[in-house]
Amino acid sequence: MLEEAKEVCPTTTRRLLGEGAILMDVRDRSEVTAFAFDVPDVVNIPLSELEQRCSEVPRDRPVVFVCDTGVRSLKATYFLQFHGYTNVSNMGGGVVKWSAKGFPVKGQRAADSCSTGCCSPTEGTTTTSCC
Repeated sequence: MLEEAKEVCPTTTRRLLGEGAILMDVRDRSEVTAFAFDVPDVVNIPLSELEQRCSEVPRDRPVVFVCDTGVRSLKATYFLQFHGYTNVSNMGGGVVKWSAKGFPVKGQRAADSCSTGCCSPTEGTTTTSCC
């Protein structure tokens, strides 16, 4: 039976990085180019490539998986656990929560770049979309 994935918050992630953990971003390259963690040595392996590239994930160091909100990185964490990795965790909330905490990022999320009045509910719904 597979253990429940270990979840860490952005503050704990910063501490783990200072202790030698690797931050593994599983977002697509275009997402990382637009809005990224501003920390040294972030590794980008998109979730869609993880199965083919899982041998690149070290077993001898802690690895914290991250994405935009924590959903894809949780999948990555479980995938690696299923393949015998024990020192992996998911950062809940992803780069969105990391940024909200005031931790360093590069670029800007598309949803954050709307000018005043640009984002409004789609007609007949409460869902907002950016122009």
